[in-house]
Amino acid sequence: MNLLFLLMNKAEVAYVYDDFTLRQAIEKMEYHRYSSIPILNRKGEYVGTITEGDILWAVKRNYNLNLQDAEDVPLLSIPRKRDYSCVSVDTDMEELIAAALRQNFVPVIDGKNSFIGIVKRNSIIQFCYDQYRSGLA
Repeated sequence: MNLLFLLMNKAEVAYVYDDFTLRQAIEKMEYHRYSSIPILNRKGEYVGTITEGDILWAVKRNYNLNLQDAEDVPLLSIPRKRDYSCVSVDTDMEELIAAALRQNFVPVIDGKNSFIGIVKRNSIIQFCYDQYRSGLA
């Protein structure tokens, strides 16, 4: 099974760039209603993932932070608890599922380390469920 079958390609995925500010990241996450979002550099390479928790802990440490102040905070200055593991486009299903067990989406990169999209955990679960159901018929 090729993971491209489950891939949500880059054009369909909301992401932020590593030179964004905290405010830009918050606004993009709010608009798309995401609790976590991939971070890319301007070459299109996957840098990491920022989560609501990462942002909340940063805001907590800066008690006087307001949305206007957030315009001056570089996104990469926000410590991240952990980055989501990414997989290459030729990763097998077993490795993809293992990554999805630890995170709600899996970033996918090509051979040049360029971000090409994500595989959402619910897509994997749906695929496995469909395979299970077809085996019962």
